[in-house]
Amino acid sequence: MTTFVEIAVNVPQVSGVFHYHLPEHLEGQIGHGCLVTVPFGRQTVQGVVLKSVLDSAVPETKAVISLLDPEPVVTPAQVELAQYISEHTLTPLASCLSLMLPPGLGQMADSLYQLTVAGKQWSVDSGQWTEKRDDELTDAQRRLLELLQERGPLRGRQIDHALPRKRWRDTAQALQRRGLVTSQAVLQAPTVKSKTIRIARLICSPEEAEARLDELGRKGSQARERREAMLRYLLKEADPVSVARLYEGSGGNTTDIKTLEQKGFIAIEEREIWRDPLESVDFIPASPPELTQDQSDAWEQIRQGIQRSAAGESVPPYLLYGVTGSGKTEIYFRAVDSVLELGKQVIILVPEIALTPQTVRRFLARFPGRVGLIHSRLSQGERYDTWRRARAGELSVVVGPRSALFTPFSNLGLIVVDECHDDSYYQVDPAPSYHAREVAAAYAGQVGAVCLMGSATPDVVSTHRAALGQWTALSLPDRILAHKDAVRWQMEKIQTSEVSQDFRSLDKMRCQPLEKDAQTIELPPVHVVDMRVELKAGNRSIFSQALFEALSHVLERGQQAILFINRRGMATYVFCRECGYSLKCPRCGIPLTFHVSRFDSQPDHALICHRCNYRRNMPAKCPECGGTKIRQYGTGTEKVEAEVRKLFPQARILRWDWGATRTKGAHDAILQQFVSHKADVLIGTQMLAKGLDLPLVTLVGVVLADVGLNFPDYRSGERVFQVLTQVAGRAGRSPLGGQVILQTFEPDHYVIQAAARHSYGDFYRQELGYRRKMGYPPFARLVRLEFRGQDNPQVEESAQKVARQIQAWMDADAHHSTEIIGPLPCFFARLSGVYRWQIVLRGPNPVLLLKGRPVKDCRIEVDPTSLL
Repeated sequence: MTTFVEIAVNVPQVSGVFHYHLPEHLEGQIGHGCLVTVPFGRQTVQGVVLKSVLDSAVPETKAVISLLDPEPVVTPAQVELAQYISEHTLTPLASCLSLMLPPGLGQMADSLYQLTVAGKQWSVDSGQWTEKRDDELTDAQRRLLELLQERGPLRGRQIDHALPRKRWRDTAQALQRRGLVTSQAVLQAPTVKSKTIRIARLICSPEEAEARLDELGRKGSQARERREAMLRYLLKEADPVSVARLYEGSGGNTTDIKTLEQKGFIAIEEREIWRDPLESVDFIPASPPELTQDQSDAWEQIRQGIQRSAAGESVPPYLLYGVTGSGKTEIYFRAVDSVLELGKQVIILVPEIALTPQTVRRFLARFPGRVGLIHSRLSQGERYDTWRRARAGELSVVVGPRSALFTPFSNLGLIVVDECHDDSYYQVDPAPSYHAREVAAAYAGQVGAVCLMGSATPDVVSTHRAALGQWTALSLPDRILAHKDAVRWQMEKIQTSEVSQDFRSLDKMRCQPLEKDAQTIELPPVHVVDMRVELKAGNRSIFSQALFEALSHVLERGQQAILFINRRGMATYVFCRECGYSLKCPRCGIPLTFHVSRFDSQPDHALICHRCNYRRNMPAKCPECGGTKIRQYGTGTEKVEAEVRKLFPQARILRWDWGATRTKGAHDAILQQFVSHKADVLIGTQMLAKGLDLPLVTLVGVVLADVGLNFPDYRSGERVFQVLTQVAGRAGRSPLGGQVILQTFEPDHYVIQAAARHSYGDFYRQELGYRRKMGYPPFARLVRLEFRGQDNPQVEESAQKVARQIQAWMDADAHHSTEIIGPLPCFFARLSGVYRWQIVLRGPNPVLLLKGRPVKDCRIEVDPTSLL
């Protein structure tokens, strides 16, 4: 009897599922969740088997070609999750299933382009045909022909990389019609596989080895000495050893190995090994401390929820609000420990790769040998092996950014979403556009797990859900300095160092004893500096007098400071003082940022676009009027660094922004340097606001608190409040105490005032009133449709056409509660040479209006985190 299966094919923009049958040689080998190759039109593509079906929906089915992995690549729960994401984000199911596969395993079909005999007659050198032809080529056609001449046959993705932002596919079709280029469908094999090493194993007894030493060569020869050394090395080892280690320990070589194998002394075998990114991570095992009363109250509710979940009851997500340093991580630890005791598995989500090393060390210390790590800076092999270890049940806890949510655990019991307010949990490109916080809550509900979210600054929508009782609200209102033993240890360390001469006892700190041997400390005081007053007083520096004095004091004491600014570079824009012309990116239309880099002690001045990486030299004259008064304005991380070096030449400075952390391990290296007090001042962008615990930091200076405050986006105030509150929380986390200085040109703004008071409640109440008045989430839902292209009128026309279609649907379905805004150009109207237009749908549930209806030529974001 023929077996039919339902498969989601990995083809972009193809919705729905398709039926195939299993050939005889694959019967009994393919189950639900397996990764296979199948024919699809003229292509061979990958697909995931969703289920078996009794009969096919089509009269004639095609056969599955091959099985790529003998084990299922997705669990049944992951298939259900992919279906949820597909339905709620209006994205094809195959795109959602691709989230579950590690990089390199899932491959999409592609086309291979190559020149025909006629196409090869085009000469790259002369730019003409080698034989007489009447063909007139466009510049785009010549460019594609020359590329294929130079590099030979290329896949579509390779041409995308070689000709970025070019509509070369239309050009290729024109060349195909003229018989100059051919294309054929190809499917690249998976680029990752298991890693193996050669090992050497002794297969004779020690007595036999000693008796046969004469077989190793002439006595006294170097070859015999090497081979004897190899045998003696293996004799003292209890287990087989890798060939590389055997070479290193004995001085032998490949010829010696072959000789020993041929003569029957040893056997050489292949053994699979795991590529573990945590193999070299150092940690100190830690034991759990006593909880404070607030922690105990919160933990008791979560503990009961875990028990109810284990009994099969559905438990709503927990939203744990806790001020910075209130002990949320200890609650996570207790929850993880409780779930592991039940034999279940745990996913820990953190918003940034920058946080991953510190978080991983904490979890390794509490759960050694049971923790895995996933993030995009790991190699494909490391991610693939971590994925396989999780699938095999060899890991119990996985830590990582949003991609870790799709770890193939078969018995998931807990999902922790730390810093759940962070926008980096939202994926924009590629599709599907989803928020990991929302998907985590849905996933936990599907599999009967507990979802625990924590933040000092929860987003307004999440807090509103908790206020309505949809989620369970928990609170940790006090900052915990440490428990008494830890405080005593910190004080002893301070007193035996040159860190401070001011704190010699707990009496001089703003600490209060708390029950169960804990100490609390007040949140650091925040001093708001009005930079308008500084300017009137004649201070043209980027540092106010208050920040300058505080930084001087910190450096004198041997403590540490953080200087935060939400911009990279030396200056945020460059303009001509004679005509006012501002130098902008020709591809994006946004101001270029001035950077200075040094190679061989020679300064290199460059203007860089932070959107598309367009670069140009600093002009000597204005491109508009020819004037020579070209100036840089604004403040970036590089300029702050230069100013600190100028004012405090003895200070040891680190800069932590995107430009300084592009290489693998850079985040951890910078953080470890600062933690070990090899630097005095850390200058950075939003990475600094991500839950870092830095006990020697006694000063946080926000160089310009207004950045982003006046963007035309309904969440601009919320984002600024969150980042200011989070970065302020880096100060005063030890017995040394600390302070925060906010420099601003808008000191009376409600966001600045609430952040200065550490008052999330004040901010929430005012922001909620604003959202209610304007009709934004949580009082409405949004769907954003974005249109992109290199021809602005054409992009606008596409947007207008879709807007007319949506309006017709609204009229036909009487969707009077849904509002259509636009089409309008996006705030960033042009990025990387691509024009952008958008339509925003606002209403109780605008997704229903689009569900099951074709919307072409646009990207769809449901509940977008930004309208810029």
